Amino acid sequence: MVDLVNSDSKNQATEHRPRHSITEAENVPLIDLSAESNLVAEIRDACKKWGFFQVVNHGVSLELRRSIESAAKEFFALSAEEKRKVKRDETSPLGYYDSEHTKNVRDWKEVIDIAVRSPITTPVSADPDDQELKELHNRWPEYPPNFREACQEYALEVENLAFKLVQLISKSLGLPENHLNGFFKDHASFIRINHYPPCPNPDLALGVGPHKDSGAITILAQDDVGGLEVKQKADGAWIRVEPAPDAYIVNIGDIMQAWTNEIYESVEHRARVNSERERFSVGFFFGPAHYINVEPLKELINDQNPAKYRPYNWGKFTATRRRSNFKKLDVENIQISHFKIAPE
Repeated sequence: MVDLVNSDSKNQATEHRPRHSITEAENVPLIDLSAESNLVAEIRDACKKWGFFQVVNHGVSLELRRSIESAAKEFFALSAEEKRKVKRDETSPLGYYDSEHTKNVRDWKEVIDIAVRSPITTPVSADPDDQELKELHNRWPEYPPNFREACQEYALEVENLAFKLVQLISKSLGLPENHLNGFFKDHASFIRINHYPPCPNPDLALGVGPHKDSGAITILAQDDVGGLEVKQKADGAWIRVEPAPDAYIVNIGDIMQAWTNEIYESVEHRARVNSERERFSVGFFFGPAHYINVEPLKELINDQNPAKYRPYNWGKFTATRRRSNFKKLDVENIQISHFKIAPE
């Protein structure tokens, strides 16, 4: 990890400090997915006001969740040498990496990325004229021996939850329940298991800096340590998302923002670190197939509400992101804003 105790740059050390006040007076909505009434309306309200919500009675086995959390703790307890046997590289984003090997050196964490469906088919390059594809395979650690099985079984159940949530979101937009399902026929989703070690100076670092998710939706399991903060749309205040027992946190991503033509918006969030306790979380990033062109749904645009985004290819978008991230290029990372149509 980066040495934050002897930092020689005051400006760098403070760049991640909060710029907005933290409030615990509100929390993101908690939605019971087993409810028989008002469920779609609750999803609609949460997506419009917050872009975030928590769900309970979600159908994911508590035993499987505990299994992947236990396997994650065993993996991250291994030596750095052992973990780096499955490290990611410029050819594949799947595998292990830590904050010493990223551009965001003040992010205080280590992760391992696992494809939900392996192999993932993806474009070789970000060049729009290059149609060559390649397959990305998971890099499974040898230890703990149950790591692969725990991840695969867990992924299947959260995948089912992801489809259920997308169907509810579709209904909340006044569209048929299965309207968005086709985008995910060959989805390129992945699981990111995060470990945030105790940080000696938590005011000088973040587990993850402020960002928005580029996919369709994210489903996050966080432990009882907590640390996730959401930037409130109404006033820009940072809201601490208090962990609810066995709940999942769901947030709208940039793809959903484009599909809905900003009816629902992706929201900035970050993760704080703890000075005394390590923190674990497991994120499920639900994204479409590489060949999908993302653009506002025709059912949601008209003369009074014209499309706000140009179409962009999801596979090429992610290939461009990888080129910037893994080669550590000194260029701006591609964002959904690059495809925003300027108002006439």
